[in-house]
Parts: sequence; C-alpha cells; structure tokens
Amino acid sequence: MARFRNGQSVGLLDLTAITGQRVRIPDPDHLVHLQFRRFAGCPICNLHLRSIARRHDEIVAAGVREVAVFHSTAAAMRPYQGALPFAAVADPGRRLYARFGVEASPWAVLHPRTWIAALRGVAGGDAAPPGRGETALGLPADFLIGTDGRVLAHKYGHHADDQWSVDDLLQLAHRP
Repeated sequence: MARFRNGQSVGLLDLTAITGQRVRIPDPDHLVHLQFRRFAGCPICNLHLRSIARRHDEIVAAGVREVAVFHSTAAAMRPYQGALPFAAVADPGRRLYARFGVEASPWAVLHPRTWIAALRGVAGGDAAPPGRGETALGLPADFLIGTDGRVLAHKYGHHADDQWSVDDLLQLAHRP
C-alpha cells in the first residue's frame, strides 16, 4: 500500500455518509480532516470521536470539515456514530483504507497506551467487540486535506490510540 505524503493530491472522492449525506473531498470551501478509525464498536475510536464531537464548533470555526471513516458497514456504525455532528463513512471493503495506505498491525492493541484508552472507552458505554468482517488490529490515520485536494499534513498511527488530538488538528489548521 502506498502512503500519502504532504503535498500529494488525493484526487476526487465522492462518498456517502451513514446518514445519506454526500461527502465530497476536496471541499472547495473547507479544509477536510479525514480520519480513519477502526471498527464501529471500537471503544478507543468512540472515546476519541466524543472528544471531536465536544469541540466540533471550534473545529468548524477553524474552517475544517470533519469526516470519519470506519471499516464497518453503515448498519453496524449507526448505533455508535449515527448521532455525530459530522460525517461518518462506512468502508467495509476497505477501499479507502487501501487508497490511503492505512494498515493493520498487532501493535494496534498491544501497545500499553491502548489499554487505558480502551478501558476509558468501555466505561463510556460506546463499545462492542469487532463484528463480522471487522478487525481490532486496524491502525488509525489522519489527513488534513486542502481545498485543492492536496495533503497538508498527515499521521499514520502506530497503535490504536495514536491519532491527532483536537488541539493538534486546530494547530495544523491554523498553519499558513
């Protein structure tokens, strides 16, 4: 799988969120934070997305449109991501994951930092084991995509809790 580098163009993506909303990347009016998560019931992913949802107004004010992708079906995602204030996209065939070079690794769950996040996520109530066709070994990835479709910044996670924080995202969005 080829990985994107800063400055590369992602091309046109015409996606559909689990709500039926059309999601076009690039967005001519906003930067796009395209984040790849793991499976619908992932406690780490859902804990992270709650932090994004709590500060969504700040993200929007910074000119950023949020898009989260899961390697789950839309039906599996709706109970967990259906009420998010931003687009959540189902990619059970992992076509977007392959296109962006987002991989899986046993370190996704073996790194000690993931255990604390997983416990916090389970305590938050948004957790279930991977379903059919899903894996707990997926790694997260973040991309900040400019209005012209070029990657402005990226992060390929080394374990399941290795992603940009909201503060990281806002700092990247304010870079000239």
